[in-house]
Amino acid sequence: MSAGHHLDAALAAEAEAYRALLAGDDAAPPLRSARDAYLASHAETGPRSWGRLLGALKMAILAGDGAEAIARQAVAETAAADSPASAYARALAQVTLEQAPDVEPMLAEGNSFARVGRALAALGTGDRPAYETALAEIVADFEARDQHLSGVAIADTALVLERLAEPRGMAVRPSGPLIPR
Repeated sequence: MSAGHHLDAALAAEAEAYRALLAGDDAAPPLRSARDAYLASHAETGPRSWGRLLGALKMAILAGDGAEAIARQAVAETAAADSPASAYARALAQVTLEQAPDVEPMLAEGNSFARVGRALAALGTGDRPAYETALAEIVADFEARDQHLSGVAIADTALVLERLAEPRGMAVRPSGPLIPR
């Protein structure tokens, strides 16, 4: 299977998982399928396909399965990279591994990268008020979108961040049309 076919499979499984989450159903199997397809696509496209690696990490975090190994891979592969997407993958991986995240490139990029960077920084330092503010901005951004990568209207980044916030005692538990109950 080619990288493009793996990416198509990842996006289809991700959409299936999001529909299951929104319906209150078990999303673990399609989350794991999406994770594995993102990893396969990333392996075939090379170390600069940060979106695929980021997708794999997000799916693993949501599934509660395999996040540590993917986070270690992301930290190693992004060590010398300098794009906003690689910085996002690295910072998310660092927070997953309970390390201090390097979010400066994300903050410098602005927009959605800066919002997520602020949330990751707050998780890294245990600053619940800053995390709550950043998460509210992220949810509002998703609610304002006309299109979503998976084709399913869901605030997936907020869900991933909340999974990381839960064991830290920082979960905000936002509500809204794009957040599963």
